[in-house]
Amino acid sequence: MFKEYDVIVVGAGHAGCEAAAAAANMGSSTLLITMNMQTIAQMSCNPAMGGIAKGQIVREIDALGGYSGIVTDKTAVQFKMLNRSKGPAMWSPRTQSDRHRFAEEWRLMLENTSNLDFWQDMVKSLIIEDGKLCGVVTGMDIEIRSKAVVLTNGTFLNGIIHLGEKQYGGGRAGEKSSKGITEQLIGLGFEAGRMKTGTPPRVDGRSLDYSKMEIQHGDENPSRFSYLDVPQFEFRKPAGKSSGLNWPVGPEGQMPCFITYTNDEVHEILRTGFEKSPMFTGRIQGLGPRYCPSIEDKITRFAERDRHQLFVEPEGWNTVEIYVNGFSTSLPEDVQYKALKKIPGFENVKMFRPGYAIEYDYFPPQQLSLTLETKPVENLYFAGQINGTTGYEEAACQGLMAGINAHLKINNKEPFILQRSEAYIGVLIDDLVTKGTEEPYRMFTSRAEYRILLRQDNADVRLTPRSYELGLASKERLDKVNEKIRNANEIISYFKKESIDPEEINPALEVIGSSPITQKVKMFGVLTRPTITLLDFALSSPKVKEFISKYDLESIEQAEILMKYEGYISKEHELADKQIKLEDLVLHDDFDYKRLTSLSAEAREKLTKIRPRTIGQASRISGITPSDISILMVYLGR
Repeated sequence: MFKEYDVIVVGAGHAGCEAAAAAANMGSSTLLITMNMQTIAQMSCNPAMGGIAKGQIVREIDALGGYSGIVTDKTAVQFKMLNRSKGPAMWSPRTQSDRHRFAEEWRLMLENTSNLDFWQDMVKSLIIEDGKLCGVVTGMDIEIRSKAVVLTNGTFLNGIIHLGEKQYGGGRAGEKSSKGITEQLIGLGFEAGRMKTGTPPRVDGRSLDYSKMEIQHGDENPSRFSYLDVPQFEFRKPAGKSSGLNWPVGPEGQMPCFITYTNDEVHEILRTGFEKSPMFTGRIQGLGPRYCPSIEDKITRFAERDRHQLFVEPEGWNTVEIYVNGFSTSLPEDVQYKALKKIPGFENVKMFRPGYAIEYDYFPPQQLSLTLETKPVENLYFAGQINGTTGYEEAACQGLMAGINAHLKINNKEPFILQRSEAYIGVLIDDLVTKGTEEPYRMFTSRAEYRILLRQDNADVRLTPRSYELGLASKERLDKVNEKIRNANEIISYFKKESIDPEEINPALEVIGSSPITQKVKMFGVLTRPTITLLDFALSSPKVKEFISKYDLESIEQAEILMKYEGYISKEHELADKQIKLEDLVLHDDFDYKRLTSLSAEAREKLTKIRPRTIGQASRISGITPSDISILMVYLGR
């Protein structure tokens, strides 16, 4: 019934979809197996993509030829660039998405991807013959053979849903959990653990009073995630028609979000349910996400606060369902409902479904190599929450990298590994594999030591040429990147070469409170002042305006950032180059660290367990000291 596939991807969440698309687009015959074809790429939690550091990841996925950015742009209902008041290293794109359209668009793109087949079933075990991975066995006892397997099981591995005192098996509300894989992997020598995540209640938007909330519009001039020219807000409605809610429609026809707050009365009602909370009674064993705590966790950990912010987010153009962001909970449903009614604007709320917590199996990611291939079983890859991460974006980028490397491995090609100085994706995977995680891992800009290099505006410059060499990014993408680089260089050259007169620029300098110039100076020197922009030059000087008008906004922004932060960028490149020298010092996988008695006992133990690929990776392992690194370098003849 089934041919032997090159790659089988198990699970069709964000990780699975990107893994399947990458492997198929690179030429591998690929099978995507999911328990439900109707929930491909479902947004199980909030209807949004991007955010702090997460937005950079989505742009990196797009630059590499993944689908997440394209799907997000097409199905967005609102776009915001976060942290605009800070430097460009901190700018982070974020969209509200139409939940239903997002999943639909993902499925359409996958169905139009060559080399990709689908099968609806549960995978209950792997086929291992003579110690070699040969495929999977499904719930219908069908054996499907392949050269490589990517597991992206999300929260489904032995998932248990908690709602007050109620507890039942499930990988998501209304969907059964997956059994068998964890037990088999433990038998193969893997270490497993438990983690927990949660989701808030969904409510009827028609029952809310938005006049009591703060409105949050999208950007006046919305940007996008994809570097390709794909349609944005493709299914937006005419003003006043969105979702039948009669909301004011924002710039570019975007839907608004709203902000409201909890209060002491809400907190007191929530506390009445603590004795039935699975989190406080010990029924939940797994650790939850530190940076996305439940509402009961917030009012306990931050007892001094009399209110907590809630984001009231639409689920899409054609639904009245609302996501109450910030109110994740596993308290009994009657307690949730009573507490919701005391929130300003929620006095007459109707609840569609309650929030709940879910506990699931994961595998500590030190058991992986930097390609996301598992160390105990060759040609088996893990991506997403199975590795202990949380978030759509973190899952999607792992799926992309696992799909790429599965294809490369079975074709006997060199692995594709991104350094920490090349991408947030590189930071994420290195953190997981080198340091591990005992709680759901999410990405932040603070995790990246080279964040001035890893901006959201230059992901295409950093990554598209590399992806094109792999055969994943298209020629169209590469041509756009080369044009952008060429344009930015021309603009920079112009500003370094041309001068400007005091009478041209001083009025603009006066408006922004910057010191006037007293003689003709190079424009580059003036532009490096912190408060003046390239737009100020264009408005002040007809010759600059005429020159700049030849270029697109993306090239202009890129040039301005490179000029303003030239010194910082140069210094960070120097630091990255020093670290890369350590990444070039390879440690062989069969290296016997126990023989090096001059290493500390802790170093021998951790190096043997993690088996770092390079001296650079070894230096980032917790407990490895500079003297341990010196000993390794002496042994390598350095």
